[in-house]
Amino acid sequence: MRLYMFEHCSLCFRVRMTAALKRRHLQETVVLDDDSETMMALIGRRQIPILIKDDGKAMLESMDMVKHIDGLGEPILTGPERPEVAAWADAMAAKSAPLTWPRYPLLGLPEFATVAALDHYTARKRKALGDLVELRAKTREYLNELMPHLDKLEALIETPGAVNGTRSLDDIRVLPLLRSAAVVEGLRFPQKVRSYFETMMAAIGYQPLPAI
Repeated sequence: MRLYMFEHCSLCFRVRMTAALKRRHLQETVVLDDDSETMMALIGRRQIPILIKDDGKAMLESMDMVKHIDGLGEPILTGPERPEVAAWADAMAAKSAPLTWPRYPLLGLPEFATVAALDHYTARKRKALGDLVELRAKTREYLNELMPHLDKLEALIETPGAVNGTRSLDDIRVLPLLRSAAVVEGLRFPQKVRSYFETMMAAIGYQPLPAI
């Protein structure tokens, strides 16, 4: 299987995380942010992630990719799901964007390896959220808004190794968002959130992205 991805992409990390938990080899191809041509050639539109299965067919939805990989052999994401965790994840993605999106271009990630790719990302995100420099200048304000949301997660986590006690699709929802949030220098996860983040990252063998 080959995953076309961005290093910063939380949806891509869902797939990478699942493959790591399953000990399944996943070929990873990082696409430049402005390389719409590759995406169009694969699936006829601009979208990331893209999973090319062993049979050569493409999958486009990250959770479909997760379920496909988990279904190879004995499933491991067998625990219960809770609607409140899914709701937390949906809200977290929106709340963390003003903090994370402006920082990704500063991390030296491979999807920004050319000036054109970096400019393309900056233009896209400026259109969606506004000037990235101005957003970074409001870091403290956005952190203050984010912390109550992390406190909510603190109350939801049942064990360091699984948000619901047994690994489930909810872990696939939660961990990639924490990985993204951890790029914000000065962000301090609550104790149970930190323990969960560190335990799960160690389980899949990934280091956090740099914090800035």
